[in-house]
Amino acid sequence: MELKKVVLKLSGEALAGDKKTGFSEEVVKDVAAQVKKVLDQGIQVGVVIGGGNFWRGRTSEGMDRVKADQIGMLATIMNCIYTADFFRQAGITCHVMTPFVMGNVTEQFVRDKAVEYMEQGHVVFFAGGTGHPYFSTDMAVVLRAVEIGADAILAGKAIDGVYTADPKVDPTAVKIDRMSMQEIVDKKLGVIDLASAVLAMENHMPMLLFGLNGEDSIVRAISGPFTGTEITAE
Repeated sequence: MELKKVVLKLSGEALAGDKKTGFSEEVVKDVAAQVKKVLDQGIQVGVVIGGGNFWRGRTSEGMDRVKADQIGMLATIMNCIYTADFFRQAGITCHVMTPFVMGNVTEQFVRDKAVEYMEQGHVVFFAGGTGHPYFSTDMAVVLRAVEIGADAILAGKAIDGVYTADPKVDPTAVKIDRMSMQEIVDKKLGVIDLASAVLAMENHMPMLLFGLNGEDSIVRAISGPFTGTEITAE
């Protein structure tokens, strides 16, 4: 698979490293250095970051789902602003775009402007999810990847691929090298949420899922050897 334009999906937990919450400065600096190598190859990069290192779901059963999701959107914005600053320190020009107005903190997402930035070799952070409740950052990354015409989604996780069972619980779990979006939908596997998998499948958007904390993991996802799970768009 030849990749010229990608959207990198980073989980908030992976950015937190061993701390599980907040940020690991070492991890974020490594991500920035790897993305710089990718850009130097002439590959265009967009970024979506989850918010799980700050906020995951409702804190109580009585909390309003819409408000909880809005807090989650803000968590993704904090992650993007933080990570973009380390990218800039690595010599990368960045833009943090959100689907709603954030004063002068971010730019409002405009598809054509995002494409123009990426063609100039800049990195665009797609923060704030889709801007609507009930949609995860899985949906945001598929939606933005489809909108800007990406070749694939690179999903950097805290785990190094899709397994037949939870490897932390089941020592016999085996990593799956290749699977399809159709399998995720049919078997409700939870690799990404079902609505996002359907959108990816309908728009022929593949995903490469890998462990972010592996050595040169982002570079290897593009240039090889790839050791994660390839999710085809069928």
